[in-house]
Amino acid sequence: MGLSVLILTKNEEKNIKRAIESVKDIADEIVVLDSGSTDRTVEIAKSLGAKVFFHEWDGYPQQLNRGIGLCSEDWVLVLDADEEVSEELRNSISKAISSHTAEVYMVCRKTYYLGKFLEHTWYPEWRVRLFKKGLVRFEGDLHEQAVFKGKAHKLKGDLYHYSYENLYHQYEKTLKYAKIMAEAYHKKGRKFRFYNLLFNPLWSFFKVYFLQRGFLDGVRGFLVAFSSFFYTFLKYMFLLELELKEKYKENLWKR
Repeated sequence: MGLSVLILTKNEEKNIKRAIESVKDIADEIVVLDSGSTDRTVEIAKSLGAKVFFHEWDGYPQQLNRGIGLCSEDWVLVLDADEEVSEELRNSISKAISSHTAEVYMVCRKTYYLGKFLEHTWYPEWRVRLFKKGLVRFEGDLHEQAVFKGKAHKLKGDLYHYSYENLYHQYEKTLKYAKIMAEAYHKKGRKFRFYNLLFNPLWSFFKVYFLQRGFLDGVRGFLVAFSSFFYTFLKYMFLLELELKEKYKENLWKR
């Protein structure tokens, strides 16, 4: 098929086998770009036939672009280590590459959360993941954006996403991502506004729970909506913290 599958990793020994085995039947090569795993991630990936490379982490879009450059086939499928390609999606990928009807494709991600897949919250979540090499590059900070010319076609079948082991793991990630986004805002010169702290978290909850019909997923949908509220609140709190640190530092130098 001429397909390279790219997977970014760091300490993914619990997930990497599932990810690789879900694409072994359709991939001509599997490229793993690791950023310093201290567990068995690299060992497992190599045992399953993956080509493993190393580079220090310098941001998700940057790692993606670097990993794409390591791929040798004409087509690239980007896969996170905590994802799994469903059988229907595998078939769609094979047909898409052989049909030559398009050069950029989106897949629909479906998240496993607290015991089963969410049917409404975070779903459908379309992302550009399959494309001819050289046609797509990624930009952004925490949430990558695929940059390309033309229109992306949609593939049938779900990309299963096993994002969180439990609530503790979810909120660990929430804290980390909120801090990263606040730092990105601060670097770009975005200023803290008190109304952002008041209204943006409420809007985030409303959007997930009502507009995205999270309420149809029951209590799990409510928990996801609350985590969105919490993430947005923390993001602006961290931004305020950065501004205050900068202000106090300036005042200190003036003394």
